[in-house]
Amino acid sequence: MKNTFRFLVLSILLSSFSVQAQAQKLSKNSKDTAAIFDSYVQKAVKDWNIPGLAIVVVKNNQIVFKKTYGVKSVETGAAVNNETYFACASTTKAMTATAMGILVDQGKVNWDDPVIKYLPNFRLYEPYVTTQMRVRDLFLHNSGVGNTDFLWGMNILNGDEIMDRMQLVKPSYSFRSSFIYQNIFYHIAGKVIEKISGETWANFVTAHIFKPLGMKRTVPLLSNIMDDNISQAHYTIEGKVQRIVRDTADRIGAAGSVYSDIDDISLWVKCMIDSSKYDGGRLVSVNTWNTLLKPQTFVTEDGFYPTAQLTKPNFTTYALGWFQQDYKGQKLNFHTGSLAGEIAIHGQIPALKTGVYVFANLDHAEARHALMFKAMDMFAVGGDTDWSSEFLKLYGGIKERAKKTEQEQEAQRVLNTKPTLALEAYVGVYEDPLYGSITVSLNNGVLQASNIKLGTGNLSHFNYDTFIIEWNYKWEGKTSLQFILNTVGKVSKIDFDGIELTKTK
Repeated sequence: MKNTFRFLVLSILLSSFSVQAQAQKLSKNSKDTAAIFDSYVQKAVKDWNIPGLAIVVVKNNQIVFKKTYGVKSVETGAAVNNETYFACASTTKAMTATAMGILVDQGKVNWDDPVIKYLPNFRLYEPYVTTQMRVRDLFLHNSGVGNTDFLWGMNILNGDEIMDRMQLVKPSYSFRSSFIYQNIFYHIAGKVIEKISGETWANFVTAHIFKPLGMKRTVPLLSNIMDDNISQAHYTIEGKVQRIVRDTADRIGAAGSVYSDIDDISLWVKCMIDSSKYDGGRLVSVNTWNTLLKPQTFVTEDGFYPTAQLTKPNFTTYALGWFQQDYKGQKLNFHTGSLAGEIAIHGQIPALKTGVYVFANLDHAEARHALMFKAMDMFAVGGDTDWSSEFLKLYGGIKERAKKTEQEQEAQRVLNTKPTLALEAYVGVYEDPLYGSITVSLNNGVLQASNIKLGTGNLSHFNYDTFIIEWNYKWEGKTSLQFILNTVGKVSKIDFDGIELTKTK
């Protein structure tokens, strides 16, 4: 046993020395490394059909690589530059956690304070969880509440209305027993920050994070952008990359509404690698910085990124605003950001003082993961894996399986059926106090659905009383809609892709 233990220790040490040697070799040829990485990024942008991208790599508090690629819009062809705004999306979450950390350091809040101490009207479906929910829990996606993006994805509610509706959401699992990604609790964390500080979340992060770091163009809300140097959102529709209507996360700002450019975000990357230090001070204490990056909860396999199938981590955890995994013997903290047609990723290995940030303007272009891992390989830990090619295969396979599932569902369709009732009988307003409403109308003999956020779409008959909505906003895809008849043969409800809405008009 002793010999086995010694062998394991020796293996770990040799592996560590090997990684360090590769990293030292790379650092001696930094110009060559940057040139090779530049070529790699160019190829990835082309292979993934990304219109525009911006990337920065920071090593030992120095920018070792920063460049922009492509265009802001496929329609205008205007080039991306260092001051082009991109969406930070959910990489905003680490900023919100840091903002709370600032208040912790000021002695105004404790991570383990009950949320209702600051928001007395805060309510969840289960009274016990309402009383036991701590400030820390708002950041960890382990509340027992499943994904509630429909609250801003199907509705136009203000921030207070969104928080109020959370009490209608039934739990998906028991409190703190699992992990389901959750945007709305970050929005609620922003409300706690507002209550404690007396400032809006937007004003607080601007005054206490962006200004100290010198992030002059970074804005907390899309509505704050005053010029047109902004990347547009894109989606691949029927095999072609097209510009789409931009969405906004302003109503849940603390979860993902920040916009920045590659120059500004470099300052944030530097700060968060170096224990929150910046020229003239630090955002939070070392203890709080360590708390922000300390693993807080395990992430389930379903809750983590598909990239783990290839990077094969030994652990997957979540800290305060950061996903985490081991990568080549190092702890990697990272987080993606995704809005419709806009993406980002922020990765860091603080132990090696290396960080990377990627912006891009194509929906879920997972080249972001490839470039993060490749940057870590080339500038920190060593390695020659072609992550872009590997992830293209991985995500291509995922798309193929989704397509196959859709084909299997189509194969189960019962042919030569017709709706139970005349089309006029399906017309009406279908509502739910939690999910919102869908209006079904009849126009020129065609049923049409409309929703305040999803837009409009024609209903094509599938079988019996089931229809498929083909949204005019092509990036919204298709949605199954089944009309449900009551005991007297009248339409009383609809099943909207698993969500049940009651006919009210």
